[in-house]
Amino acid sequence: MKKFILQITLFLSPIILVSYFADNYISTNLKKSNSFAEKEYSTWNAIFEGKINSDIVIYGSSRAWVQIDPTMISNSLNVSTYNLGIDGHNFWLQYLRHSLLLENNIKPNLIILSLDVFTLQKAENLYNSEQFLPYMLWNKKIKEATISYNGFNLIDYEIPLIRYFGRGNAVQTAMKIKSKVERIRGYQGRDEQWNNDFDKAKKEMKNYNIVLDSASIILFERFLNECKSKNIKIVFIYPPEYIEGQKFVKNRRSIISLYEKYSKKYNIPYYDYSRDPLSFQKNFFYNASHLNKTGAELFTKKLIDSLKKYNYPISILGSK
Repeated sequence: MKKFILQITLFLSPIILVSYFADNYISTNLKKSNSFAEKEYSTWNAIFEGKINSDIVIYGSSRAWVQIDPTMISNSLNVSTYNLGIDGHNFWLQYLRHSLLLENNIKPNLIILSLDVFTLQKAENLYNSEQFLPYMLWNKKIKEATISYNGFNLIDYEIPLIRYFGRGNAVQTAMKIKSKVERIRGYQGRDEQWNNDFDKAKKEMKNYNIVLDSASIILFERFLNECKSKNIKIVFIYPPEYIEGQKFVKNRRSIISLYEKYSKKYNIPYYDYSRDPLSFQKNFFYNASHLNKTGAELFTKKLIDSLKKYNYPISILGSK
């Protein structure tokens, strides 16, 4: 029996070693891509490599990513700022970025948390799963955050190369010349005009009812308590949202009330821009949920004014 085990070990060892080095080669090169996986790699790299280290960090979905310009905030308030908005995901994976940020970087003084009606709704499928490929091998936090979605199997997190099978585009991308980084400190404004996304949604359904995820709600409150214990200040914002899109969500008011409740319970400033004049002007949006680049710059100016009223950064730095 011992001889058999030894033979199996000798047989498998070269395969395991080759698989590991091949995996490492693909993953290292894939991280350098600035066009694949919705261009998320530059942000993940900054998190894992400890290159965030900012006074202000912006959390949220794509409504943070494409709508809040960190450079404008930095220049106006004279503080370092980074945008960690993650496309297509609710708070469940926004929190993953938060936990990895604290693990690899200096903690921020202030978190600007961009809320929307989808923040506490969790999808079944792992949107843009390719963004996790270069980082997920033997990473416990990524495994815990993503395994509950339809996307990866348990062996994908534990055995080299397995997760790349069937993902030829990722492997091919790893072999290509790398493109220029387009996100600036995590942000990328979209210089686009109004499209037909909203019209398509209205044809498919009369309205949309948000189903809140109980696990996401529990995690959200855990995050609020965690930041309180670590003396990290939070500001809630609800970015501008095209008025017709607001009417499309059936239970929108109850979701807003939930955010207002948390704002009062944890004494967190809450700036709701959904009734701001921007929300009534279609020319500043490229769909019902997202401002175009011009709208994003106008909104960021309004956000800066709100932060100044909040007396940031003096109130935050003075309290530490």
